[in-house]
Amino acid sequence: MPQGRSVLVVERDPHVRELQLNFLTRGGFSVDYATDGHAGLALAEALVPDLVVTEILVPKLDGLALCSHLKAGSKTSHVPVLVCSMLAATARAREAGADAFMKKPLAEQRYMDTIRGVFAARQPTT
Repeated sequence: MPQGRSVLVVERDPHVRELQLNFLTRGGFSVDYATDGHAGLALAEALVPDLVVTEILVPKLDGLALCSHLKAGSKTSHVPVLVCSMLAATARAREAGADAFMKKPLAEQRYMDTIRGVFAARQPTT
């Protein structure tokens, strides 16, 4: 499934970014990243990735606002968004339009299963 799929990771913590990069590249995804919400929004609009993964507490434009902007954008409204955070914010993530929420810390199996689940939910049923 991941062959040719691209993921944009928006995360301020370099250690968490590296962890996500390792998980995703081992899973066969191509990965781009941004360290703040404004850069993430600009990259998402330019690249139109297959998935955006964002932390809530990113600078300049928080992850929930980023999610809302992506869902309202003409180029990015179809892009699924996974919000990851230490905060218990499942309801707030859904209100912002997130397709899924995951509480940190990240474990590889759970992280990848969540991402695969987001893609599977978006597949047309036959």
